[in-house]
Parts: sequence; C-alpha cells; structure tokens
Amino acid sequence: MGQADRDLVQAIRAELAAIAPARPCDRAAESAGLGNALATREAAVARLAVRLGRVTDAGRLLGERRRTKHVRVVDAPADGQAAPGGFDWASAPDHCRLAWLRGRFLARGSLSLASSRSHLEFVVDPEEAPILAARLAEIELPASWRIRRGRGVVTWKSAASVGLFLRRIGAGASLLELEARQVTRAVRGEINRVINAESANLQRAVAAAARQLDAIARLEADGRLAEQPYVVRLVAEARRETPEATFAELAELLGLHRSSVQRALERVERLALHDDEGVGRRGGERGSGRAGPPGRPGGRRSRAGGSSPAGGEGRGSAEPRAAGRVVVRADRRPPVGAVIMEP
Repeated sequence: MGQADRDLVQAIRAELAAIAPARPCDRAAESAGLGNALATREAAVARLAVRLGRVTDAGRLLGERRRTKHVRVVDAPADGQAAPGGFDWASAPDHCRLAWLRGRFLARGSLSLASSRSHLEFVVDPEEAPILAARLAEIELPASWRIRRGRGVVTWKSAASVGLFLRRIGAGASLLELEARQVTRAVRGEINRVINAESANLQRAVAAAARQLDAIARLEADGRLAEQPYVVRLVAEARRETPEATFAELAELLGLHRSSVQRALERVERLALHDDEGVGRRGGERGSGRAGPPGRPGGRRSRAGGSSPAGGEGRGSAEPRAAGRVVVRADRRPPVGAVIMEP
C-alpha cells in the first residue's frame, strides 16, 4: 500500500474517531465497541477513549520501535459490555448498533487499499468472530469469517461492501475521496484495456496488410494477377490504394460483402506461396487447353447430344434414347436402386 493510500486510511479512521455521539446510549455503545483491551498508537482513537470517559494509561512499549508511544485503555466499559456477547445487540436500536460497530472498527478493524482493491477486516477473539459475522449479516452487511493463527478474522473484500459499511458508521468526506480514487482507477484500467486491445488489433492489421501487399506485388510481377477473376483483381487494387483499410472498409468501398473481400485476399496470399507457372493461371488450372485423361478429349464433357467436340464417341458423349426405353451402356453401371423401364 502506497503512502497516499496510507494517508487516506488514516484520514478515514480520524474522521470516524472525531464523531461525537449526541445520545448517551450511543456513547455507551461506542465505548463498549472499543472494549477493554485497546492499545493504540493513533492519537484520534486515544482522544475518543478519553472523551468517552475511559481510563487510559500512556506508556512506551519496548520493541523494535522504541520511540512509539502507545495508549492503553485500562478500565472496562460499564455493565460489562466489553465481552463479545455483553452488548445487548438484540434490543439495541440501529443507531446504537452502528455506534458499537464504529467503536469495534476503530479498536479491532483495519482497512487496506493495496493493489487497487479494498480489504477491510476485524481481528477479534475466536469466539467473537461468528457473533460479529452474524450481527453484520443481520444489518444486511454479510461478511466471511475464519480462524487465522488462533485469532478470529471477519473480512470484506468487496469495495461496495466496504464503502457501504464505512458510510453507515459515519464516514463522509474521506469516503468520497476513497470512492473518487476507486472510480479513477477503474476508468484508468478500462482505458488501458481498450488501448491494449486496439494496439494488438492494429499490429495484426498492419502485419496482414503487409503480407497482402507483398503477395499482390509478386503476382503482378509474374503476370498471374492479371489472369485472376475480376473480384480478386478489384480487391487487390483497392488494397494497394488503401493499405490501412480493414475488410469491412474495403467491402463498403467496393460494394461487396466482407466475406468476398476476405476470400479474395486469402486467394492472393495462397497463390503467392506457389512460384510454379501453373498455379493460379486460368489456362493451367481450369483451362480447356489442359490435356485430359484418355477417352476425354479436350478435358470437358459435351453438353449436346451426339458426339464429343472431337467427333468421337468419348466417355462424355450422350447416348441416344429410344422411344419409351432407357438404354444403359455396357461401360456404365446403373446406380444402386435404379429402375430400368421396358416398353
């Protein structure tokens, strides 16, 4: 947690400790929330204990931080309310419950804003943890609890739950500052996510456009581009004129579907991977000049009845039909399930 976050947490706790309850019952409830085993280095919390009429003992605790001054509450609240079940939660009104929770947070609570997340927890005795969690759930602030190293820990990890709790126990201006920082961090994170996504998309688009321009140049150099279909040549020309355009923009410019533009450019890239003369040429790929297999002159079937284009009885020739009878040639096997009609 950075120094700015630490200062904000201290401001929130100081603002809560500066609240002076007007009702005597609220003062008693907050005093009960502080408990009888409070030892704090916070001046605001120590002043609160003195205002509530608690007896304190200021001293120095020996240890690593020898100059740190601690303040201890050495007495107990009236009527034994410091025990986990001592505060009469069931019959107390809402304002007394919130005052008790405020004192419990100042005595046993901690707030962390590290890593752009809010984390609030109470560290209490093991037997008090389920009681505190049940009381929080009763006022529609459910929290999780567990035992950690022999201590009960009641935790919130949701920024919404933390903000609602702090607002209900009296935090004001400092809470607004916390929410403003959370909004700023959320907006900054969203902007960074969008920028990263757009940068990645732009890099992929630039790499694809470079590949396509290189493929177009290679096909144009060996003459294969001029022999491609009209749509492919049209899309290639548009790509050269607007290398930064997307598929959707090219499609809108040419009045085509996006899928047509994508297929045309994929065809250009695929053809550029093959350097042999035949691939991608109309005459070498599907042209009528290609030598066909034996018995199929010209490589195409004749759609007219009679003979093949070469004048012979090729395999692609149509057989004349007799009236009322289906003639099946000996070299052709009828399909399965075919019915042969006789006159």
